Amino acid sequence: MKIIEVAQELMKFRSETGNTEEINELMAYIKNMMNLIGAKVDIFTKKDTAPVIFIRNHNTLDFDALVLGHIDVVPATDKMFKPMIKNGKLYGRGSLDMKSFAAVALNSMQYVIEHKLPLKFGIILSSDEEKGSKGTKAFLEKYAKIKANVVLDNDVGGDITKLIVKCKNPVFVKIKTYGKEAHGSLPWEGIDANELMFKVLTNVRKFYPAYDLQGKKPRNKWVDTLHVAKIEGGKVANIISDYCEALCDVRLVETSRLADLKKNLDKAMIKGAEYEIVSSSTPVVMSEKNPHIVAYKKLAEKVLGKKLKFEYEGGATDAREFAVRGSDVIMHSGTGEGMHAVGEWVDIASVEKLAEIQIQFLENLACQK
Repeated sequence: MKIIEVAQELMKFRSETGNTEEINELMAYIKNMMNLIGAKVDIFTKKDTAPVIFIRNHNTLDFDALVLGHIDVVPATDKMFKPMIKNGKLYGRGSLDMKSFAAVALNSMQYVIEHKLPLKFGIILSSDEEKGSKGTKAFLEKYAKIKANVVLDNDVGGDITKLIVKCKNPVFVKIKTYGKEAHGSLPWEGIDANELMFKVLTNVRKFYPAYDLQGKKPRNKWVDTLHVAKIEGGKVANIISDYCEALCDVRLVETSRLADLKKNLDKAMIKGAEYEIVSSSTPVVMSEKNPHIVAYKKLAEKVLGKKLKFEYEGGATDAREFAVRGSDVIMHSGTGEGMHAVGEWVDIASVEKLAEIQIQFLENLACQK
């Protein structure tokens, strides 16, 4: 398989999260490609839930190895859906996050099937990872017995010389404040819900400092963080707001408990304010001495001709759903920059090297059976 050409084709689909038509077309494209090589493909759908494509070489729910990923992307201009190669880099939306690596997984499936590796191998690609992965959760409820010895996760980092062994626990919190309407010229006759929100957030910052490129930075980046992702309050300019809400994105390290977050939020609340935990998960923590990770690292260093470093990643990963099931999760991706930004790119050589590493790792797994 010509991986970069496949990546470019995948990138041409405007599969922004929630763009059902384009996502369905992309999944149909992938299904047809995989059917042609003899793979078994199902597209899981559920009402009000984004679809998930499930590709495998056996009718099984017990895998030797699974690759996890997603085919949805964050919004971008039309220009970014026209892939461009320049100076050894592939530019465009999804180049780094993560259609190039989806192409790597599809290439691995073709290799496993064509070489008849004695390996139960599968790929799971969701289509709403950028907005919470509800599709993946619904899929795993449907296929409750699915498990894998090893899960390969290429949706991390952005440096092929780094092997991720820890990811944080993503927790989303909604804070609500309630006031009393009044005319904008008579603020003393009302209670401004927006002002209440400012006070609550000031209290929250006593526990979770604000970090900024132009301001404060942590000495140790492996810390709990909170950013205010969204604030909404007020109806029109000349009315004191009687309601305001803020959505906060919290990332907890593996030693921090959800119960402690709740205690801190309880202390931050004031009269007229409340909060709810919208969603929470678990961190992914792998031992650097895990046999599969040690073997993968050794192989990757041989292919790359350089040492790999262990790294911690603040972002979340769908692999957490398998980590809690006892899978050994290997988090490794190619090199690039601009994830979720204008100018997103991936280093082509790193994509090809990642594909080589993945195939050799699967071959080694097959030999151990």
